[in-house]
Amino acid sequence: MAPVLNFAPELLLAAQGVQVAFFDIDGVLTDGGLYLSGEGETLKRFHILDGLGLKLLQQAGITPAVITGRDSAPLRSRLKALGLKHVHYATEMKKPAAEKTLAELGLGWHQAAAIGDDWPDLAVMGSCAFAAAPANAHAEVKAAARYVTHTAGGQGAVREFCDLLLVASGRYATLLEAYR
Repeated sequence: MAPVLNFAPELLLAAQGVQVAFFDIDGVLTDGGLYLSGEGETLKRFHILDGLGLKLLQQAGITPAVITGRDSAPLRSRLKALGLKHVHYATEMKKPAAEKTLAELGLGWHQAAAIGDDWPDLAVMGSCAFAAAPANAHAEVKAAARYVTHTAGGQGAVREFCDLLLVASGRYATLLEAYR
């Protein structure tokens, strides 16, 4: 049975060769809302589809890297559970963090993709070979993106982005077949 997902050929061409994908957290891997407990602890909601998308990228040899302006124990716990090794917490200036990850991996911007939702993500997105934004991203970020997901941040947008990268890499069908 053939996969049902398909993306425009020009998107797949632009995303070919991606070896590392940069992700924001708030508004991308979460819905952007901040839930506060009675004790003042910040809680975040993650979508399970996004988590598997990140794991599938790793299986396909594409390194997911997170650059976030926040830090918390629950966030660290979730990213650890997903097996992410390249994470920058409490980072407002995201491009230097991305450059550090690229240097560690021996990769260049032409091998990078990014998904972000707000102004702090623009410098990384603008440097990458392929940039995406969730459906609920800020207008300026959507305008800078090559692809705007159909789904919102925290609602499967990351999985959609991961699926596009997997299709472009030629690994999507093989990974899917392992689940059938």
